Amino acid sequence: MKHFFILFLIVTIISCNNDTVIEQVTNPEDYNLFLYSSNQNSFDRALFEKEFWSKRLRPDSTGVGDLGPLANAYTLLFDTTGDIGYLISAEIILKKAVSVSATSKDAYTRSLAQNYISQHRFKEAKQILEISYKGISNKRATQLLLFDVFLELGEYDKANKVLGKLENTNDYNYLIRLAKWNDYNGNLDAAIRNLEDAKKIADSRKSKALQIWANTNLADYYGHAGRIKESYDLYIESLKLQEDNAYAKKQIAWITYSYEKNLDEASRILDSVMTNHIAPEYYLLKAELSEFNETPLDTEKYRKDFIASINNGQYGLMYSNQLIEFYATENPEKALEIANAEIKNRETPEVYSLLAYAQLKAGNKSKALEIILNFVEGKTFEPKSLYFSALIYKENKRRDKVDEIKSELQDSFFELGPIYIKKIRDL
Repeated sequence: MKHFFILFLIVTIISCNNDTVIEQVTNPEDYNLFLYSSNQNSFDRALFEKEFWSKRLRPDSTGVGDLGPLANAYTLLFDTTGDIGYLISAEIILKKAVSVSATSKDAYTRSLAQNYISQHRFKEAKQILEISYKGISNKRATQLLLFDVFLELGEYDKANKVLGKLENTNDYNYLIRLAKWNDYNGNLDAAIRNLEDAKKIADSRKSKALQIWANTNLADYYGHAGRIKESYDLYIESLKLQEDNAYAKKQIAWITYSYEKNLDEASRILDSVMTNHIAPEYYLLKAELSEFNETPLDTEKYRKDFIASINNGQYGLMYSNQLIEFYATENPEKALEIANAEIKNRETPEVYSLLAYAQLKAGNKSKALEIILNFVEGKTFEPKSLYFSALIYKENKRRDKVDEIKSELQDSFFELGPIYIKKIRDL
């Protein structure tokens, strides 16, 4: 027994030093059916709805009662394919609905605001929601969206004030906002409890849409807390509810990569997702897998694919954060240009940390430190923002701050992934 313990200890030490994981939480038998199934229920249903409501609209293009369902169909098509063109089409339809509706203008305004939020056009969403709120409107429904917008814009006092007015621990919509608020404040345990309560409500209602949202977001939080098996199980549960849920599949790929270091399996899963779903971030993840696998030609190819996919789409500000980080090393002036534009869109500590990172890469380490001290330090718990801060502290010879952040980031290795683990250790 003693010899077994010593052998186990040696294997454990070797495994930790090699960043491998003894426990494997994923099992291809759990998800293979979803990867290779031709079942695209969500897409087929959305396409049917789009065609149905389009035909209804043709005889009278001002039929406001048909505009809402048609916009919803286009939004679902975006969700299931990732094709930004569908989201833009939904926006056009919703704008028309707002302009011609006499009795449902408030509801259409909220739908348009949700569309703007998906496009990261947060200030526009805020503007139309505040105007709608002052008129005849569903105050609570509008406040829920205003909370979302305030949080995205970095207007945290306003977000907190609105959240206080919404308090109702039996309300699914309140609980998911409370979880967001607790996560922003660094209270991950509370955020998890909030979403667990929201999941219970969703399960009791047997609402697939609510269940999938609660499952995937709770799975994300479990991952951040190091509860990888529970996270994985919830993604599988989501796929059982919706076989073509691209997000759940992508996150399973992340587990096989970041936790299990199984690059081949992560790539296989990701390839299956990319067959039916379009999103620039997939190319970034493929590039990261290639970088970790030390295949520089593939890394460069996928990085170019990422830029090409954005240039060929109507993504606007949706990928600003990724672009800032992407360009910071090879074209810091372009990174600064994008970062300054994104600051005008939303002044959050996370965006300021990217601006500071771009300044550092442009050779302005003092300016970078100034931004961190004024707009980031003590204002966010987001791991990448902390890493950028540590990098800037290091260049400004603030070793005490670097060591403090390195210690904080020890629990974020799964969330950040193996590439960042090495960067953090090299600080």
